[in-house]
Amino acid sequence: MAEELLVEKTAKLSTHLTKSLLAVAFLSSFGSSMLYGYNLAVVNSPAEYIKDFYNETLVEIYDWSPDEEVLTVLYSLTVSIFAIGGMCGALLVGRLVTKYGRKGTLVRASVLVFIGASLMGFSRGCRMPAMVIFGRFVTGVHSGISLSVVPMYLGEIAPKNLRGFLGLVPSIHICLGVFTAQVLGLHELLGKEDHWPLLLSLIVFPTLVQLMLLPWFPESPRYLLIEKGNVHATIAALKWFRTKGNIQAEVEEMQEEQRSLCSIQTISVRSLLTDRCVRWQVITICVVNIGMQLSGIDAIWFYTNEIFKNAGIPDPYIQYTTVGTGAIEVISGMLGCFTIERLGRRPLMIGGFVFMGLCCSGITVSILYQTQLSFMRYISVACVVGIIAGFCIGPAGVPFLITAELFKQSHRPAAYTVAGCLNWLSNFTIGFVFPFLEIATGPYCYLIFCAICLSVALYTIFIIPETKNKTFMEISQMFASKNDILKQEFTSSGLLKLAMMNGYGTLEDKRIEVIR
Repeated sequence: MAEELLVEKTAKLSTHLTKSLLAVAFLSSFGSSMLYGYNLAVVNSPAEYIKDFYNETLVEIYDWSPDEEVLTVLYSLTVSIFAIGGMCGALLVGRLVTKYGRKGTLVRASVLVFIGASLMGFSRGCRMPAMVIFGRFVTGVHSGISLSVVPMYLGEIAPKNLRGFLGLVPSIHICLGVFTAQVLGLHELLGKEDHWPLLLSLIVFPTLVQLMLLPWFPESPRYLLIEKGNVHATIAALKWFRTKGNIQAEVEEMQEEQRSLCSIQTISVRSLLTDRCVRWQVITICVVNIGMQLSGIDAIWFYTNEIFKNAGIPDPYIQYTTVGTGAIEVISGMLGCFTIERLGRRPLMIGGFVFMGLCCSGITVSILYQTQLSFMRYISVACVVGIIAGFCIGPAGVPFLITAELFKQSHRPAAYTVAGCLNWLSNFTIGFVFPFLEIATGPYCYLIFCAICLSVALYTIFIIPETKNKTFMEISQMFASKNDILKQEFTSSGLLKLAMMNGYGTLEDKRIEVIR
């Protein structure tokens, strides 16, 4: 019997951080989220070498020497095609996690890294620029899948009091990936003309480690119970992640969510967008994911060297300044990870976006007056560091975390598909448009980012509730009044009457005992 696997009810519920939880969080992030950060920043250092390669091969193959504008377009395509791949990957998330599970999807998607890395690594030897572009696209597909699946997986295996901490572990690895790309891109290491294909293809090593170890860890307990109905596997997975203590209450909470759903079938994206029961949850993930990418952080990551050059930093010092910003990213990401359960999601989001907005306006002012005041170049660098620090502390990981928290099991894959597509579409827009936007508006382009950051901060203040230490059932009820679909009524017998529809609204009245 499955019940025999449970410990005594009198035992204390174990919600502390176990070695198994920490190991799976770091392993899944190391081979997936870290690659996203690495691929964001790796094209920054060898930008001129990649343009030269495109120019040489076009002359060799087509006897055509492109002008600087054409090379800029090709390089912008190389940068931004990664986001197009990411959007395609995000579209696959719903079906993949439903069919293969959370962990199973991460393991199977790793093959894309080896394909993409091979294309980029051999592109120079084959004299084919298309291999670089297509390799970036394939690695983007992998990142699009993993960027949604890793937070989903960690959010479902974590106890509610550790969901914030584990949910931000991927954001630390994103920052670590950016920093690693910046360090390896130094001229003293791989930042040379002969080595840029190797620099682009090093992503295979973290993925190889993940592929060897991750299959030994259990699948998400919530997936096993709610979607597969496998109680034995659910309890075994929980005992693996919790190690000791009472898991009875956690199983009962999952079963309550399962009973609250009219159907345990995963709903489609179309059904999610037309379901008025989750209207404000959908609006929220749209706002925070679009705002996250249009905040200007991707412009900083993609074009750090060019931004510092425009700010007046001498060329020999630009690469070291860039590496310094990467170190700040890692420190800021760790700060956010260790403070989210103390401060909550909302304060980190609000503070991060407000601080980023102020720093964006600071960049505009410093560039405008750097010719009159020489110290303004240092103000510009400080503002860039401020944007990165503000982003890594809050907005970097919280949108992915709250996407898992705002939806129940049946809605979560579709929600991640929507959030991922918007995230990557915004990423592509910034990566492709920013060079031309900067040419057209000059330093005033950062004021656009400032307005977006402050707008998202205001939305967070007035709309998004605090989800810290709340179960998925409790969080769905917090949006009830905004969606105007859930009526609650405590009876004298201590029963909570819920009007249910898709787990949120009004089709059938049921009585569910309040778990104390």
